[in-house]
Amino acid sequence: MLDDSLKSQLAGYLQRVTQPVELVASLDEREASVEMRELITEVAALSPLITARFDGDDARRPSFSISRAGADMGVRFAAIPMGHEFTSLVLALLQAGGHPPKLEADVIEQIQSLDGDFAFETYMSLTCHNCPDVVQALNLMAVLNPRIRHVAIDGGLFKAEVDARQIMAVPTVYLNGQPFGSGRMEIGEILAKVDTGNAAREAAKLSTKGVFDVLIIGGGPAGAAAAVYAARKGIKTGIVAERFGGQTLDTLGIENYISVLETQGPKFAAALEAHARHYDVDIMNGQRVEKLEPSLQPGGTTTVTLANGAQLQGRAVILSTGARWRNVNVPGEAEYRNKGVAYCPHCDGPLFKGKKVAVIGGGNSGVEAAIDLAGVVAHVTLIEFAEQLKADAVLVNKLRSLPNVEIHTYAQTTEISGDGQKVNGLRYKDRATGVEHAIELAGVFVQIGLVPNTEWLKGTVELSKYGEIIVDARGATSVPGIFAAGDATTTPYKQIIIAAGEGAKAALSAFDHLIRHGVQG
Repeated sequence: MLDDSLKSQLAGYLQRVTQPVELVASLDEREASVEMRELITEVAALSPLITARFDGDDARRPSFSISRAGADMGVRFAAIPMGHEFTSLVLALLQAGGHPPKLEADVIEQIQSLDGDFAFETYMSLTCHNCPDVVQALNLMAVLNPRIRHVAIDGGLFKAEVDARQIMAVPTVYLNGQPFGSGRMEIGEILAKVDTGNAAREAAKLSTKGVFDVLIIGGGPAGAAAAVYAARKGIKTGIVAERFGGQTLDTLGIENYISVLETQGPKFAAALEAHARHYDVDIMNGQRVEKLEPSLQPGGTTTVTLANGAQLQGRAVILSTGARWRNVNVPGEAEYRNKGVAYCPHCDGPLFKGKKVAVIGGGNSGVEAAIDLAGVVAHVTLIEFAEQLKADAVLVNKLRSLPNVEIHTYAQTTEISGDGQKVNGLRYKDRATGVEHAIELAGVFVQIGLVPNTEWLKGTVELSKYGEIIVDARGATSVPGIFAAGDATTTPYKQIIIAAGEGAKAALSAFDHLIRHGVQG
């Protein structure tokens, strides 16, 4: 099951286990049970503190639990956790074995003090790069609090459950038998939903932060670079973000960031955060900004109001709010989101194995999605609004070589249809003839670009007709003391490396502003 290299790496990690760990498997006659038995046996052989049993009585088979000996930890895998989930397995073993988690003390205390019984179920796929974050967060919560249970379920292994619950996207989380959430979630987001009293406590704590010399809104590459450059000037720097890492958290592979040959989005995002923390940047993650009130006096402070009611102050502010996937905005898209309408082919593609799907969008992302999906699904229909595909020629040639792909250009998607529970088709109009066509399919992947996260800024700073923040060559906006960088701005070419450079520029401009206006604290 594990090759020699993987065994050697795992044995090294397991040296950090300090307390006995028990693996208890519940198996059946399926081939997956044979593989699970082999994996568990090999893992147990790598550490004298890990034992394996195969007499479990859990109804979901095959599955296995991980628990500290003598404790009641609710960590279970209804999966063979390889691929992206192998790290989830390693972390669960270490944490159950007494290795301290990399988590702030107040967050640990919050988890341990949760009042109630929480039974989480996460449906995931082993190819999903967003799923491990959810699995690892809920596993850790189950390790820390005996009233929390969590099972990670491989949707491909438990197809009947996936079909019965009409799950069309991963990760999808249930809590106590009811839908809880879908998509990538960090531990802070999960806690915000289950600990309803925490919002007021968090708001009170944030409101005591004092005035920042530079306050950055948004934690993607632009925001992280701005934070590092500002903090290195020795000034008080804070960064408030909904999701530190931004779009990179949803990016599978990064191969064009100079000096980094290749990496994965979540790993890159973690490195961004680690770099910012190295310079003692005050990171306020999991917070959504709702209002910006620039000072009416020259050299005054800008007030930033968060969704929880907290208010932060900054002598200079950098906006790096990024962008999100653009919607098609046709009937059926919103109704069937995560019920056949998807935006991540890497995450959700395996759920459509053997089925027919469509990809909307003929740029690089759309064509790449169609190529990836063609290796998994039965048939892919690609629909592009323009007269020609806009992707790079090498990608277009590859797409046209695939036997199970059909391409429609100069075509306008008019509706995504469904049966009330899931997608069952798509309608498009031939823009040359005006004739409408209907396609029967199970899924629609939308890949038509990005829209800036700037709606909340209307009337505050000047925006372009596309909603982008208008900036000059120095990253300055229409309001003195407020700067902007990254995909939310008019700067062309939405690339990670460009966003990072613009973030650094905005920080240097903000510092120059503080010096010239004598407002550095």
